[in-house]
Amino acid sequence: MDNVEYVTGEPSKAGPAVAALNLNPPFPPHAVPRGARPTTVPMSFMPQLPLAERDRRWDALRKRMLMAGVDMLLFLGNDIYWDMGNANIRYVSNAAFKMGTHLSFFMDEEPVVWSFVAHMNRPYNFLLSVQDWVKDVRTARGLAEIAADIRDRGLDRGRIGIVGFNSTIQTTTTLLHGDVKALEKHLPDVEFLDMTWALQQMRMIKSEAEIGLMREAGKISRKVLDALVAGAKPGRLECEVYADMIQAQIANGGEPNIFNLFASGPIDHPTDELWHLLHGLDQPVMPSRRPLQENDLIVTEWHTKYGGYLVHTEYTVYVGSRPPEKLKDIFKVCVESLDVSREVLKAGNTLRQAWEAIRRPAEKAGYDFVELGFHAMGLASPEFPTVIYKPGYGSNALNGSKIGDLVLEEGMCFGNNLDLFDPRWKPDVGCMYSDFMVVRPDGAELLIGTPREIGVSC
Repeated sequence: MDNVEYVTGEPSKAGPAVAALNLNPPFPPHAVPRGARPTTVPMSFMPQLPLAERDRRWDALRKRMLMAGVDMLLFLGNDIYWDMGNANIRYVSNAAFKMGTHLSFFMDEEPVVWSFVAHMNRPYNFLLSVQDWVKDVRTARGLAEIAADIRDRGLDRGRIGIVGFNSTIQTTTTLLHGDVKALEKHLPDVEFLDMTWALQQMRMIKSEAEIGLMREAGKISRKVLDALVAGAKPGRLECEVYADMIQAQIANGGEPNIFNLFASGPIDHPTDELWHLLHGLDQPVMPSRRPLQENDLIVTEWHTKYGGYLVHTEYTVYVGSRPPEKLKDIFKVCVESLDVSREVLKAGNTLRQAWEAIRRPAEKAGYDFVELGFHAMGLASPEFPTVIYKPGYGSNALNGSKIGDLVLEEGMCFGNNLDLFDPRWKPDVGCMYSDFMVVRPDGAELLIGTPREIGVSC
């Protein structure tokens, strides 16, 4: 029929090495109207970054490839740590799927997004409807096919940079062992080297286009905060309040990225019974079906994700109408530390100048902390640089070791970590507080507008 053509999901640009693998087609021939193309209507309803931003990133990345002497980059994505394993792929291609995404990036050719799985690509891959950075999106049929495509391009005897994911918590580049062994098997004459550092370096300074997305994430985060305060009534279950927060996040355009370190419990309890109210808790230990009660405390930290970009918020809510004075005193010092953060997170200051100034109010008050500092964020969290622990404690990637003299630059973006408690009052009850800050020449720009009073639910 003249008005029908067939799509099979097989790459139109496949070379002889790929053809020689004799791989199964992704799906049977699928009839579509001749000349039909993927819709672009969804792009109007999803966050977009301009092509100028793509070109800026591709140029900067290719310059780093040139300096490193690599012929191409192969990005191996995964969904580790709340999908952050795809952060570098999203940074370069503006596209990724949780089910699996790899990316081939070249010095002088268009990149290829390899997307799993076959049934998600019928009649076409929906990534073609939500972004305009990359046009060559293929159904991935394994690393044997990707390696064959590399051979077809004549790059199987050179140097290939591998890009995974790492952060100041995931300090080892995350790559599946089986993927690495498969690449070594299929491309025995290639010299592989880790190029993840190049992406981490590029992502450290955010462009105004990126900050624009984070500003929208900040607006959503404030709505999540308001939902938390409104929902935290005596008798409601922890899981109900948690669900209020997630509903506010997604209903206002945030991605379904459920990072919410929520903890609650009674402020007054037996002294020989410890509660975890200095910092929030990870899933799946929270939320539970425990009903909130008068004189409970909620401390939580959550990420709001918009267009792939994360914004961090911490807040404290008292269930009732009259928070204890000791609790209000702790919160006041949190606010004081936030004000200092706004002053010192400015271009030209060193990291040490910033973290020492942020900690002085707590030191003056005689308070201790779980985290007190700042951690960088963007497409992932915590990014470099991050300083939240006391010198000499915890991971050196998180305590400021060897980075105190590094200088803040405009466009760095940080979530505060202001998690204080008074050990003279209670060793297991404190406050969490933050805003989200963009480093500027004269002081930080705040993206959320976190209330300057402790949350009160009644």
